[in-house]
Amino acid sequence: MTEMTPNLEMPYILPSQAQKHVTHNEALQRLDAVTQLVIAARLAHPPENPGEGACYEVAPAPTDAWIGKAGKIAVRQDGVWTFVTPRPGWRAVFAGDARLYIHDGTAFRLYDATAGLERMGVNATADEVNRLAVSADATLLSHAGHGHQLKINKASPGDTASLLFQSGWSGRAEIGLAGTESFAIKTSADGASWQEALSVDAAGRVHLPHRPIARASTAAGTATPADGSERGFTTMPLSQGGFALGSAVTGGGNGLVVPATGIYLVMLKAEVEPIGAFSLAVKAGSRAIATLRGYSGPAARHSAMVIGLAAMTAWDELTLAHTGSATLTFGEDRTEVLIAML
Repeated sequence: MTEMTPNLEMPYILPSQAQKHVTHNEALQRLDAVTQLVIAARLAHPPENPGEGACYEVAPAPTDAWIGKAGKIAVRQDGVWTFVTPRPGWRAVFAGDARLYIHDGTAFRLYDATAGLERMGVNATADEVNRLAVSADATLLSHAGHGHQLKINKASPGDTASLLFQSGWSGRAEIGLAGTESFAIKTSADGASWQEALSVDAAGRVHLPHRPIARASTAAGTATPADGSERGFTTMPLSQGGFALGSAVTGGGNGLVVPATGIYLVMLKAEVEPIGAFSLAVKAGSRAIATLRGYSGPAARHSAMVIGLAAMTAWDELTLAHTGSATLTFGEDRTEVLIAML
């Protein structure tokens, strides 16, 4: 049997030992020092007026009465210094900052309960995917005297680094690098099917792949439409954003269906040979959007163009309306409508 306990090195009271109270009191003093351990400071020399029972961590290269005691705990007991050797894992509160320190085998190190956390939930439960979960009315990220950046990093170009906005836990909008190296804004009506509303490539070029744009024309040929007649379109050489051909028009072709409510820029191009006064208009129902007019008599065939700006409603159908008398050359890049949502 050894004479000391293995952890706190307190002396055992041995059989037939004289002055057992001395050994007992020495053990009590050690217990008093290391139980609920509070260290006043880390010093390299004894303080001038230490209080009874005060504990200090002896810093490297100590002087005076602490020479050779670096790394130990100096305890003031009965007017003298006694020294305790801390073991790895001992805990102590340092009075200077009222924070917990843990001994690492060399010195007491500040214990940071949040350092290296694998998960954290604030009024919520974190999981393996959502390592940080916050349930609150707002989350504040503020500066520390200058600016502030929120950094979202991804592992490879094909991965995602984005902000996802949800409704009822179903995605509705996403902003960021979603599977590419181009910044994008995407939207979804159901959280499953996504549309890319905007993307910006590394060169700063902006793309609007779902902006409603169309170039619509009729079958190639020439005709002299009757006064008051209307005709539609037969082809869209260029189209995006939901433009489509709709209802059949009496004079031929189909109406051009507007996909979304908004303000549109409309350009009407025509290759025309006037016979007399005439007009050619792009109409939405009974409303003229852009009208090309000729007031003179017969003239040589020529190209003309008119531009209009109009507010339109989703599912409006555009047609070409004729008045007067003129021969028109139809077909792509002859007589056609170009339209774009602003």
